[in-house]
Amino acid sequence: MSASRLVSPLPDLIAQRGNADEYPENTLPALRSALDLGARHVAFDVQLTADRQPVLLNDSNLKRMTGQDRNALELSWQQLSDVLVTEPERFQQKYTDIGVPTLAQAVSLLGTHPAVTAFVEIKRASLRVFGADVVVRKICEVLKPIVRQCVLVSRDLSAVHHVRQVSSYRVGWILSEYSNLSALKSEALVPDYLLCDQELLTQTNAQLWRGPWRWVIHNVGSREAATQLATRGAKLVATTSYRKVLREFKGSAP
Repeated sequence: MSASRLVSPLPDLIAQRGNADEYPENTLPALRSALDLGARHVAFDVQLTADRQPVLLNDSNLKRMTGQDRNALELSWQQLSDVLVTEPERFQQKYTDIGVPTLAQAVSLLGTHPAVTAFVEIKRASLRVFGADVVVRKICEVLKPIVRQCVLVSRDLSAVHHVRQVSSYRVGWILSEYSNLSALKSEALVPDYLLCDQELLTQTNAQLWRGPWRWVIHNVGSREAATQLATRGAKLVATTSYRKVLREFKGSAP
């Protein structure tokens, strides 16, 4: 079978933080845009506010996303709800009415797209501040209406273990290094998914570790790269340039 037949456009492509090329990442407009483009898989990041409200944020510090040098984990949801997400370095003043979404808002949106799978990343910053028990419990509670659509993932191996112990959610471990030690830990954990940044895969032609898991490779920016990764065993590729890569996958504009 040729490499080109191993990759299909929609089922294997993840909109990483929504359509993050065109909208501020991890926002409702970014997610809606990806879904409107036909995304069957999305990925986003979750932090907790000071009053334990799960929200969609990658960085705990708001500087990059809002221009304000503040720690979201020290703000209540009421305080954070007044903050605008503009991503000033990327978009300047293009967006002036987008806020930080709650996880519950994302759940409501995804509930109208029951065929979509969501990879929900539990961030280390919140785990350090609030502990795995609180963070996992809060996130699982909010995701309950769409439990079958969700995969809970984290770079924190103990958090992934905790999710598996206390819930029925599918789990994924995000590798911090592609090493023999990580391979051994993966064999012990046996997650549903293994996730890895493309930049960590320095051996360009080697097969990815075989196992019962499915491989997800992050930060893939072209059909060519996605096809090459598929030949190595990747089942899904994630991109922040969703429209561009989708167009390449389809061979025409969506």
